[in-house]
Amino acid sequence: MANTTSEMPNNDATRDPAKPRAETSNSAQAQGAAEKLVAGEPDHSDCDVVVIGAGPGGYTAAFRAADLGLKTILVERYGTLGGVCLNVGCIPSKALLHVGHIVDTAEQLRHQGVVFARPTIELDQLRDWKSGVVTKLTGGLAIMAGKRQVQTLSGWATFTGPHALKIQDEQGERSVTFKHAIIAAGSRPIVPAGMDLDDPRVMNSTDALELEEIPKRLLVIGGGIIGLEMATVYDALGSKVTVVELMDRIMPDADRDILRPFEKRIRARYENIFTGTRVTGMEAKEGGIKVSFEGSDAPARDLFDRVLVAAGRRPNGDRVNAAAAGLDMEQGFIPVDDQQRTGVAHIFAVGDITGPPMLAHKATHEGKVAAEIIAGHDSAFEATAIPSVAYTDPEVAWVGLTERSANEQGIRVEKSVFPWAASGRALAMSREEGMTKLLFDPDTGRVVGGAIVGVGAGDLIAEVAHAIEMGSTAPDIGLTVHPHPTLSETVALAAEVAEGTVTDLYVPRSDGVEAG
Repeated sequence: MANTTSEMPNNDATRDPAKPRAETSNSAQAQGAAEKLVAGEPDHSDCDVVVIGAGPGGYTAAFRAADLGLKTILVERYGTLGGVCLNVGCIPSKALLHVGHIVDTAEQLRHQGVVFARPTIELDQLRDWKSGVVTKLTGGLAIMAGKRQVQTLSGWATFTGPHALKIQDEQGERSVTFKHAIIAAGSRPIVPAGMDLDDPRVMNSTDALELEEIPKRLLVIGGGIIGLEMATVYDALGSKVTVVELMDRIMPDADRDILRPFEKRIRARYENIFTGTRVTGMEAKEGGIKVSFEGSDAPARDLFDRVLVAAGRRPNGDRVNAAAAGLDMEQGFIPVDDQQRTGVAHIFAVGDITGPPMLAHKATHEGKVAAEIIAGHDSAFEATAIPSVAYTDPEVAWVGLTERSANEQGIRVEKSVFPWAASGRALAMSREEGMTKLLFDPDTGRVVGGAIVGVGAGDLIAEVAHAIEMGSTAPDIGLTVHPHPTLSETVALAAEVAEGTVTDLYVPRSDGVEAG
């Protein structure tokens, strides 16, 4: 069992990283926390904490609990740690998106006088490389679990009581008793009625990552982040892509102005994008999947080599037998408070299963909070803003308030925008279609939201998230010296636009006096 370091001075310079963010406690407190917090647990338990699910939220919770001196068991339904994100989600998709970006970049270089031959896609080698990336990460997690003396069990975990689990695998089942539990069981793809065709040519996002073939014509059902990311991959690899979305716009959570450069690019590349359109039926034919549509612009029927159903995800709350532990659920989600505690005091939940946004980076922070509360520390998940990123080409990212959400809530905001057409770095990369937008509270001047579209937007949005958390104002950002020429300086320049001090654009002053 990993032990925390004994007493250390309570100051930032010598703060033990194994201690929680909210306070510093000694190892005796951590090791005795389980006994203090729970009344009525069995006389003997297999562990202080059992964590159900080894995705980003689950393994973070387990590792943090072990670091705080708690005997921890981590249960994962996959054969390797990492959950959906590392095994069949975030990581393999980003690996393929990287490859797609390189293919696109090579194609675009012809405009700068550098012409490559058309790439040959060796699917087996590409698939092996993608799997190798996953193996490195999941293998690393196994090593870290071992070093922390976290016991890992493989199988499906379901509650049999408030302090007991049944774990089922191919060899049979076993029971585990616990003092505390953290549910990090994640979510799964939604398959709407009529789209659950029993044909391998109809894929969910997991199937699509297997790269069995590059279809000549691919239909993506769902214009959200997952569907559009996979569309980006298959388009780069050579498929003719059609996207169909039930809403009147793709990626509906993002502001329209931020989406405009992305949508302009994909409309020029994809075969079709149908919004406000419903898929009314699918039929397996020898030559492909025959799909019926209902929408003003879509054809009545069309034939595709493969269909990707990316219509969202649903929580796995219904798969853990929550009722046996006395837990309540709301549409498959398990409600929690800001300490990640469920309605049962010794059971916690983190990640997708607690409700939207269903994001790995949200889950990791929640996992730490749950472990720290169990260890007897003062902690809470009180994020002011959680970034969202579509790793498409170009990337689309936003955090905090959007203009749309501000309007819906009746919140006044002031907007400043810096177009990447005025960015030396963007022009040097031939990717000047991007833009950086900041939203400010007109009363306090603080940043309350931001959005970026362009290459690397997912990395850049972190600066805006930090600004929101720290209560930064436009001068705070604009007066922070950013390196030049970089894309990061577009955030500072957007702040200068708000202040009226920008010199990289000509912006007429609102009082009618011309200013640079």
